[in-house]
Amino acid sequence: MADMKSINVVIDRKQVSVAPGSTILDAAQSIGIDIPTLCYMRLHNTEYKCQPASCRICVVEVEGRRNLCPACATPVMEGMVIKTSSMRVLSARRMIVELMISDHPNDCLTCTKSGACELQDLARKTGVVDIHLSGKSQSEYEIRENKAIVRDMSKCIMCRRCEQMCSDIQSVHALSGVDRGFESVVGTAFDESLDNTMCVGCGQCVAVCPVGALMEKDDTDQVIKALADTDMTVVFQTAPATRVAIGEEFGLEPGTDVTGKLVTSLKDLGADYVFDTDFAADLTIMEEGTELIDRLNKFLNGEKTALPLLTSCCPGWVNFYESNYPDMLDLPSTAKSPQGMFGAVAKNYFAEKLNIDRKKMFVVSVMPCTAKKIEADREELKEDGNPDVDVVLTTREVARLIKLANIDFVNLPDGDYDSPLGESTGAAVIFGVTGGVLEAALRTVYEVLEKKTLPRVEFEAVRGFDGLKVATVTIVGQDINVAVAHGLSNARKVMEEIKNGNPRNLHAVEVMACPGGCIGGGGQPYHYGDGDILKARTNATYQIDEAKVIRKSHENPAIKALYEEYYEEPGSEIAHHQLHTRYTYRERY
Repeated sequence: MADMKSINVVIDRKQVSVAPGSTILDAAQSIGIDIPTLCYMRLHNTEYKCQPASCRICVVEVEGRRNLCPACATPVMEGMVIKTSSMRVLSARRMIVELMISDHPNDCLTCTKSGACELQDLARKTGVVDIHLSGKSQSEYEIRENKAIVRDMSKCIMCRRCEQMCSDIQSVHALSGVDRGFESVVGTAFDESLDNTMCVGCGQCVAVCPVGALMEKDDTDQVIKALADTDMTVVFQTAPATRVAIGEEFGLEPGTDVTGKLVTSLKDLGADYVFDTDFAADLTIMEEGTELIDRLNKFLNGEKTALPLLTSCCPGWVNFYESNYPDMLDLPSTAKSPQGMFGAVAKNYFAEKLNIDRKKMFVVSVMPCTAKKIEADREELKEDGNPDVDVVLTTREVARLIKLANIDFVNLPDGDYDSPLGESTGAAVIFGVTGGVLEAALRTVYEVLEKKTLPRVEFEAVRGFDGLKVATVTIVGQDINVAVAHGLSNARKVMEEIKNGNPRNLHAVEVMACPGGCIGGGGQPYHYGDGDILKARTNATYQIDEAKVIRKSHENPAIKALYEEYYEEPGSEIAHHQLHTRYTYRERY
């Protein structure tokens, strides 16, 4: 017998009981009935739903009601009888799709989103073959781009997912609905460039856009030219989160570890060296961990110091606090991100070993992130105008490049990273998930301060998909309070707490801009809010960590050798010059 508190409805002749407050869409999905959606999106297996009910694709027929109802926003009522695929419903859906396509550029053959476009999928699902509405597209917008994101608003279908993501999940508020009629789009205030808004470049708007209105800036041409230049030494680095996601672009299950195939594919493209950003993640722990230890020691000795230390690995987060919290720029670690550190090591230490000019080395980063493109262009990550990282390719861009080169990715043999910048630990790979940077730091900080081996290497308290996690770790008899936030709205919450007196007495805070961390980055294969995909990538990341022989950054022999040979010790003068950075208030509107 159904729970008395449940609401009983009939959907397509099937009885279903659901909780009060459920929508028709919730009820249909609970019994496996597929109702097409476009503007609706449930994000990352959380309670948050993007449901502006603006597209009307999900309309259904409710007995006794004259008008069709949007399933995503219509609450169920006791005794409702619902038809999800009546001829009236199918006719309405077809008309909606035709109207969208009639005001949409007819460039599917050249659109980067082709094949992953939800409007294309809807046309197939609704049986739209001929467009009976003639005439050219009414909305014509100039294509705008910055270092990270391309906006072609002539393709905007006003689903408003990007607006919901930017405002509600990221609390950035760079995008909103503007204009009326055919000119309606989601854009910026006063049609400003994204560079002149509060946009942080995280790319979450790109990740949820169902069409090609928002895309990452494609930099594959620069890489092709570099690979074709016989005078250039081309070095690739691959970020930890890419190896458990790029396989999805080739039909593999989410979370499939394709590290070896990724290395081989880059070698087949013509890379001279393929290294692991995980190496630089271990290096980051040595520098950032030393900084945290120094601040903790001062705190324990009663000296004034900047606490809590904020991690600085995520460029979207860096852009966020530079714009929003200019009076707190002493809190972030000055350590560069792993990408930034790798570029500095490659173009200084490694170029010196090869006896070549740094300008003859072309460093390509394979990243899950669009904000990394902006980071690579920062003046602080250049030497005499020459960038430490020349080009950043997202996971999607690299997949397109591999396909362009006709490489059979799935059947490639596993390759090995080159030495010496390819050796890493388990602590490094977990940088790709929320909580991973802080956990990696704690593994090292604990053993350095306690001068003994951890009884258990995992710090479970900082793991998981909760938007804000707070934990206490006891080190040398002192309670160290730490926090982990992912998604910038959660980052804003913890920053406001710190600004208002730090009531939790936090000593260290990790922030990643993207929900789930880098595994959910704006440059990863599209997941459209499917939390199961993010969890599969996360689980695979922890499995890689567990399989590693060495799981602590300070035990990486290649890192030890690098300090002995070149950087002397963590925090040395040369380390500060090459591996650390500074932050500046960046005024935006």
